[in-house]
Amino acid sequence: MKPIFIAGPCVIESADCLEEVARELVRLRSELGIEVYFKASFDKANRTSLSSYRGPGLERGLQMLADVKSKFGLPLLTDIHESGQAEPAGEVVDVLQIPAFLCRQTDLLVAAARTGRPVNIKKAQFLSGKDMQYPVEKCRESGATEVWLTERGNSFGYNNLVVDFRNIPDMKQWTPRVIMDCTHSVQRPGAAGGKTGGNREFVPAMALAAKAFGATGYFFEIHPDPERALSDGPNMLRLGDFEGVVKSLI
Repeated sequence: MKPIFIAGPCVIESADCLEEVARELVRLRSELGIEVYFKASFDKANRTSLSSYRGPGLERGLQMLADVKSKFGLPLLTDIHESGQAEPAGEVVDVLQIPAFLCRQTDLLVAAARTGRPVNIKKAQFLSGKDMQYPVEKCRESGATEVWLTERGNSFGYNNLVVDFRNIPDMKQWTPRVIMDCTHSVQRPGAAGGKTGGNREFVPAMALAAKAFGATGYFFEIHPDPERALSDGPNMLRLGDFEGVVKSLI
Protein backbone atom coordinates (compact mmCIF):
# COMPACT_ATOMS: atom_id res chain seq x y z
CA MET A 1 0.00 0.00 0.00
CA LYS A 2 1.43 3.36 -1.05
CA PRO A 3 1.92 5.62 1.99
CA ILE A 4 -0.08 8.81 2.36
CA PHE A 5 1.06 12.05 3.97
CA ILE A 6 -1.18 14.34 6.00
CA ALA A 7 0.33 17.74 6.68
CA GLY A 8 -0.54 21.32 7.53
CA PRO A 9 -0.70 23.81 10.38
CA CYS A 10 -2.33 22.76 13.63
CA VAL A 11 -5.05 25.41 13.45
CA ILE A 12 -6.18 27.87 10.80
CA GLU A 13 -4.35 31.10 11.62
CA SER A 14 -4.58 33.12 8.41
CA ALA A 15 -5.14 32.69 4.69
CA ASP A 16 -1.50 33.60 4.06
CA CYS A 17 -0.26 30.81 6.32
CA LEU A 18 -2.57 28.26 4.71
CA GLU A 19 -1.44 29.25 1.23
CA GLU A 20 2.26 29.15 2.07
CA VAL A 21 1.96 25.62 3.42
CA ALA A 22 -0.33 24.47 0.60
CA ARG A 23 2.07 25.79 -2.04
CA GLU A 24 4.90 23.71 -0.55
CA LEU A 25 2.73 20.59 -0.41
CA VAL A 26 1.78 20.99 -4.06
CA ARG A 27 5.46 21.32 -4.98
CA LEU A 28 6.40 18.18 -3.06
CA ARG A 29 3.48 16.26 -4.53
CA SER A 30 4.66 17.18 -8.02
CA GLU A 31 8.37 16.60 -7.49
CA LEU A 32 8.22 13.49 -5.28
CA GLY A 33 5.01 11.88 -6.50
CA ILE A 34 3.50 11.59 -3.03
CA GLU A 35 -0.16 11.42 -2.08
CA VAL A 36 -0.72 14.29 0.36
CA TYR A 37 -3.70 15.64 2.29
CA PHE A 38 -3.83 19.21 3.57
CA LYS A 39 -4.75 19.37 7.27
CA ALA A 40 -5.80 22.30 9.44
CA SER A 41 -8.38 22.70 12.20
CA PHE A 42 -11.19 25.24 12.12
CA ASP A 43 -11.55 24.92 15.90
CA LYS A 44 -9.27 23.48 18.56
CA ALA A 45 -11.85 22.66 21.19
CA ASN A 46 -9.42 20.92 23.57
CA ARG A 47 -6.86 23.65 24.25
CA THR A 48 -5.29 23.61 27.72
CA SER A 49 -6.36 27.13 28.66
CA LEU A 50 -9.56 29.10 28.05
CA SER A 51 -7.42 31.97 26.77
CA SER A 52 -5.68 29.85 24.11
CA TYR A 53 -6.42 30.52 20.44
CA ARG A 54 -8.99 28.11 19.01
CA GLY A 55 -9.39 29.12 15.36
CA PRO A 56 -11.88 30.95 13.15
CA GLY A 57 -14.79 28.61 13.86
CA LEU A 58 -16.84 26.25 11.72
CA GLU A 59 -18.33 28.52 9.05
CA ARG A 60 -15.35 30.76 8.37
CA GLY A 61 -12.86 27.91 8.81
CA LEU A 62 -14.58 25.64 6.31
CA GLN A 63 -14.71 28.47 3.79
CA MET A 64 -10.96 29.02 4.18
CA LEU A 65 -10.31 25.30 3.69
CA ALA A 66 -12.57 25.27 0.64
CA ASP A 67 -10.51 28.13 -0.78
CA VAL A 68 -7.33 26.07 -0.37
CA LYS A 69 -8.92 23.14 -2.15
CA SER A 70 -10.17 25.33 -4.99
CA LYS A 71 -6.86 27.14 -5.48
CA PHE A 72 -4.37 24.30 -4.98
CA GLY A 73 -6.32 21.12 -5.72
CA LEU A 74 -5.28 19.41 -2.50
CA PRO A 75 -7.60 16.95 -0.75
CA LEU A 76 -8.51 18.13 2.75
CA LEU A 77 -8.64 16.63 6.24
CA THR A 78 -9.97 18.34 9.34
CA ASP A 79 -11.10 17.28 12.79
CA ILE A 80 -14.57 17.58 14.29
CA HIS A 81 -15.44 17.75 17.97
CA GLU A 82 -19.26 17.63 17.94
CA SER A 83 -21.65 15.45 15.96
CA GLY A 84 -23.37 18.51 14.48
CA GLN A 85 -20.12 19.50 12.77
CA ALA A 86 -19.88 16.28 10.75
CA GLU A 87 -22.36 17.08 7.98
CA PRO A 88 -21.16 20.62 7.13
CA ALA A 89 -17.50 19.58 7.38
CA GLY A 90 -18.15 16.52 5.23
CA GLU A 91 -19.50 18.76 2.46
CA VAL A 92 -16.10 20.50 2.22
CA VAL A 93 -13.32 18.14 3.31
CA ASP A 94 -12.35 14.73 1.97
CA VAL A 95 -11.55 13.03 5.30
CA LEU A 96 -13.09 13.64 8.72
CA GLN A 97 -10.80 13.16 11.71
CA ILE A 98 -11.86 12.17 15.21
CA PRO A 99 -9.60 13.63 17.93
CA ALA A 100 -7.88 11.18 20.24
CA PHE A 101 -9.71 12.31 23.37
CA LEU A 102 -13.04 11.71 21.60
CA CYS A 103 -12.40 8.39 19.86
CA ARG A 104 -14.95 6.56 22.03
CA GLN A 105 -17.74 9.15 21.55
CA THR A 106 -20.37 7.06 19.81
CA ASP A 107 -22.54 9.90 18.48
CA LEU A 108 -19.50 11.64 16.98
CA LEU A 109 -18.28 8.46 15.27
CA VAL A 110 -21.72 7.65 13.92
CA ALA A 111 -22.24 11.17 12.57
CA ALA A 112 -18.86 11.12 10.84
CA ALA A 113 -19.52 7.69 9.33
CA ARG A 114 -22.91 8.73 7.95
CA THR A 115 -21.36 11.50 5.83
CA GLY A 116 -19.84 8.88 3.54
CA ARG A 117 -16.39 10.40 3.95
CA PRO A 118 -13.40 8.34 5.12
CA VAL A 119 -13.02 8.66 8.89
CA ASN A 120 -9.58 8.93 10.49
CA ILE A 121 -9.76 7.98 14.16
CA LYS A 122 -6.84 8.97 16.35
CA LYS A 123 -6.08 6.46 19.09
CA ALA A 124 -6.63 7.86 22.55
CA GLN A 125 -3.66 8.35 24.85
CA PHE A 126 -5.30 5.92 27.29
CA LEU A 127 -6.04 3.06 24.87
CA SER A 128 -4.05 0.26 23.28
CA GLY A 129 -3.96 -0.44 19.58
CA LYS A 130 -6.12 -3.52 20.05
CA ASP A 131 -8.79 -1.39 21.79
CA MET A 132 -9.34 0.48 18.52
CA GLN A 133 -11.35 -2.45 17.17
CA TYR A 134 -14.45 -0.96 18.74
CA PRO A 135 -14.32 2.59 17.34
CA VAL A 136 -13.71 1.04 13.91
CA GLU A 137 -16.73 -1.23 14.33
CA LYS A 138 -18.92 1.72 15.36
CA CYS A 139 -18.01 3.54 12.16
CA ARG A 140 -18.38 0.56 9.85
CA GLU A 141 -21.72 -0.44 11.35
CA SER A 142 -22.88 3.15 10.80
CA GLY A 143 -22.08 3.11 7.11
CA ALA A 144 -18.45 4.18 6.81
CA THR A 145 -16.83 2.66 3.74
CA GLU A 146 -13.29 3.59 4.77
CA VAL A 147 -11.81 3.93 8.25
CA TRP A 148 -8.24 4.92 9.10
CA LEU A 149 -6.47 4.70 12.47
CA THR A 150 -3.73 6.97 13.79
CA GLU A 151 -1.17 6.28 16.50
CA ARG A 152 -0.21 9.32 18.60
CA GLY A 153 1.37 7.95 21.77
CA ASN A 154 0.19 7.04 25.25
CA SER A 155 0.19 8.94 28.52
CA PHE A 156 3.34 8.20 30.47
CA GLY A 157 3.06 9.75 33.90
CA TYR A 158 2.33 13.46 34.03
CA ASN A 159 3.05 15.81 31.09
CA ASN A 160 4.65 13.14 28.96
CA LEU A 161 3.87 10.67 26.21
CA VAL A 162 5.57 7.49 25.07
CA VAL A 163 5.00 5.61 21.82
CA ASP A 164 4.57 1.84 21.83
CA PHE A 165 5.15 1.08 18.16
CA ARG A 166 3.57 -2.35 18.56
CA ASN A 167 0.27 -0.47 18.35
CA ILE A 168 0.82 -0.02 14.61
CA PRO A 169 0.71 -3.72 13.66
CA ASP A 170 -1.98 -4.25 16.28
CA MET A 171 -4.20 -1.64 14.63
CA LYS A 172 -3.53 -3.07 11.17
CA GLN A 173 -5.71 -5.98 12.26
CA TRP A 174 -8.68 -3.63 11.94
CA THR A 175 -7.72 -1.51 8.92
CA PRO A 176 -4.87 -1.47 6.40
CA ARG A 177 -4.48 2.32 6.70
CA VAL A 178 -2.60 2.97 9.94
CA ILE A 179 -1.01 6.39 10.24
CA MET A 180 1.73 7.64 12.54
CA ASP A 181 1.15 11.08 14.02
CA CYS A 182 4.79 12.06 14.12
CA THR A 183 4.30 15.48 15.72
CA HIS A 184 1.62 14.99 18.38
CA SER A 185 3.54 11.96 19.62
CA VAL A 186 6.36 14.25 20.78
CA GLN A 187 4.05 16.54 22.75
CA ARG A 188 4.51 17.34 26.43
CA PRO A 189 0.84 17.84 27.36
CA GLY A 190 0.24 20.84 29.61
CA ALA A 191 3.96 21.09 30.34
CA ALA A 192 4.54 24.67 29.19
CA GLY A 193 2.73 26.75 31.79
CA GLY A 194 -0.87 26.44 30.62
CA LYS A 195 0.15 25.29 27.15
CA THR A 196 1.39 22.06 25.62
CA GLY A 197 5.13 21.72 25.12
CA GLY A 198 7.00 19.34 22.87
CA ASN A 199 10.27 18.08 21.40
CA ARG A 200 10.20 18.54 17.62
CA GLU A 201 13.78 17.28 17.30
CA PHE A 202 12.46 13.71 17.67
CA VAL A 203 9.89 13.98 14.85
CA PRO A 204 12.10 12.52 12.05
CA ALA A 205 13.02 9.52 14.20
CA MET A 206 9.39 8.92 15.15
CA ALA A 207 8.54 8.74 11.46
CA LEU A 208 11.32 6.30 10.62
CA ALA A 209 10.49 4.06 13.56
CA ALA A 210 6.85 3.99 12.46
CA LYS A 211 7.93 3.00 8.96
CA ALA A 212 9.87 0.07 10.42
CA PHE A 213 6.71 -1.09 12.19
CA GLY A 214 4.62 -0.96 9.02
CA ALA A 215 2.87 2.42 9.08
CA THR A 216 0.99 3.17 5.87
CA GLY A 217 0.64 6.91 6.44
CA TYR A 218 2.36 9.79 8.21
CA PHE A 219 0.80 12.83 9.88
CA PHE A 220 2.82 16.00 10.41
CA GLU A 221 1.81 19.40 11.67
CA ILE A 222 4.03 21.86 9.83
CA HIS A 223 4.34 25.64 10.01
CA PRO A 224 6.52 28.34 8.41
CA ASP A 225 7.53 29.63 11.86
CA PRO A 226 6.63 27.19 14.67
CA GLU A 227 8.01 29.51 17.35
CA ARG A 228 5.23 31.95 16.51
CA ALA A 229 2.49 29.40 15.86
CA LEU A 230 -0.77 29.93 17.74
CA SER A 231 -1.12 26.25 18.67
CA ASP A 232 1.27 23.31 19.13
CA GLY A 233 4.38 25.24 18.09
CA PRO A 234 6.90 23.24 20.19
CA ASN A 235 6.06 19.94 18.49
CA MET A 236 5.40 21.19 14.96
CA LEU A 237 7.92 20.63 12.18
CA ARG A 238 9.36 23.62 10.38
CA LEU A 239 7.98 23.90 6.87
CA GLY A 240 11.50 24.04 5.42
CA ASP A 241 12.42 20.75 7.10
CA PHE A 242 9.45 18.79 5.81
CA GLU A 243 10.94 17.82 2.46
CA GLY A 244 13.91 16.07 4.04
CA VAL A 245 11.69 14.04 6.31
CA VAL A 246 9.42 13.00 3.44
CA LYS A 247 12.43 11.92 1.36
CA SER A 248 13.68 9.75 4.23
CA LEU A 249 10.35 7.90 4.21
CA ILE A 250 10.02 7.27 0.48
